[in-house]
Amino acid sequence: MHFFDVTRSPASARLMLAFAEERGAPVGALLSAAGLSRAQLDDPHTDITALQELRIAERLVQALGAAPGLGMEVGLRYSFSTYGIWGLGLVSSATAADAMSLALRSMPLAYAFSLIAVYEDGDTVVLSFGEPDVSAELRRFLVARDMTAAARLLHETLGQTGVLTRFTLRSPDAAPPELLARLERQFGVRPRHGAAANTLGFDRRWLSMPLPQANPLTVAACEAAGAQLMARRRAGQGVTELVRGYLGVAPMDRVPDLPQVARLLQLSERTLKRRLQDDGTSFRALLADARQQQARTLLADGALSLSDIAEQMGFSDLSSFSQAFKRWFGVAPSRMR
Repeated sequence: MHFFDVTRSPASARLMLAFAEERGAPVGALLSAAGLSRAQLDDPHTDITALQELRIAERLVQALGAAPGLGMEVGLRYSFSTYGIWGLGLVSSATAADAMSLALRSMPLAYAFSLIAVYEDGDTVVLSFGEPDVSAELRRFLVARDMTAAARLLHETLGQTGVLTRFTLRSPDAAPPELLARLERQFGVRPRHGAAANTLGFDRRWLSMPLPQANPLTVAACEAAGAQLMARRRAGQGVTELVRGYLGVAPMDRVPDLPQVARLLQLSERTLKRRLQDDGTSFRALLADARQQQARTLLADGALSLSDIAEQMGFSDLSSFSQAFKRWFGVAPSRMR
């Protein structure tokens, strides 16, 4: 199961939004990019797509300049309570090994965009973070965020500080020294940049240690509720809706093609085409729908000229945009204002 296959709680998006607000970033632009409102993010019954959270992260990075260490600073904000029943289940497990097993079985309930694997290297348990297929700046942010959040969750689960023996990142761009020192004090090891892989490591003896907040009834209830939640969230997102959601929040001046979307959904192009056909649609039709909706939204903004709208939608000039608009709606864009 891939993270794009499952909707998620808005908690992580809200956390990033609060961070952006503290830093003076344009929160309205972040929400607009994801097609969300504050009311939706404040509603505990709201489910959002991974793509909507991804778009918020992308705009956050753009707004704050992709400074080295930004992902780590955001990752430090995540605690077990951020993850709801998933986090409660981890800290309620009997041992760290049990918590690790539960985490891997229900990883879609986390907010990670990195592909996480676990293996043993001698006496060290290693968590490896594969990099998502996004732009370089966003990838650096997401990997650092996911790794730092995982490090904090590990320490909260164990009820200890200074547990890590390894914290390596492939990115050569080091975070500020004061942030690296803070992470070293909290996690026990200074993050090292320019490494061969993105990894966290800790002594395997911790796996058998009883956890301080272990509660078998709580963890059983959390696991059962988590399984039901994953089933519900996945059931509500067919391939067509996933594609529609991605196209709806994709940057208007960088229209994705079918191979890009297939890669994001971890499907072959042929499989994606077949599943869309089974739903009675096609990639071309969904893309046209998304572009039409984007045009309507921009036309509703009276502050934008038609030339501004053409540029934002990636057209080379107003004439090209007008021709496309007439194909979509049968009238010139000026008639829709």
